[in-house]
Amino acid sequence: MKTLSNKMKTLVEVEMKTQVPETELKRVQKFAVDVTLDPKTAHPRLNLSAKQSLSSGRFYFEVQVKRRTDWDLGVTRELSKRKGDITLSPQKGYWTIGFSNEDEYQANDDPSVVLSLRSRPQKVGVFVDYEEGLVSFYDVEAAALIYSFTGCSFKKKLLPFFFPEVNDGGIYSAPLIITPVGVN
Repeated sequence: MKTLSNKMKTLVEVEMKTQVPETELKRVQKFAVDVTLDPKTAHPRLNLSAKQSLSSGRFYFEVQVKRRTDWDLGVTRELSKRKGDITLSPQKGYWTIGFSNEDEYQANDDPSVVLSLRSRPQKVGVFVDYEEGLVSFYDVEAAALIYSFTGCSFKKKLLPFFFPEVNDGGIYSAPLIITPVGVN
């Protein structure tokens, strides 16, 4: 009986490690910032960066992605290339995750990392700790960590980054929506 109890305890502990404790998500949500888009930085295919740049501290924002079939979002260095063809990778000043082909999530790392998620996120939270060199992405409804870039060396101001990619023969699906934190 003790062995079965210990095995159950181990299974529960493993399951809990894949979930972000709700208190952890609430902790990062305390660093919420208002995001205003700057159309002057728009890519010809609607890449947008925010007007606010941050060069210290922590910040957090949420983006509704439900029913959106292709997208990338995260943060970029203020001076990163945002016109013409761009490569989304930390080496080029982009810390992003994306969804494409209606079923594939990836962290745009170098090399890119295919992500296995338990469910399709409806809203993604993005948290940055500038001094710690950390960018983390959360599935807000599931209170689950999606991916973290660690050991980042930003050196420049950061901007939130959004890329609602073209799909379906150039027709966009649902929009990416920047949402107030804590609103469903």
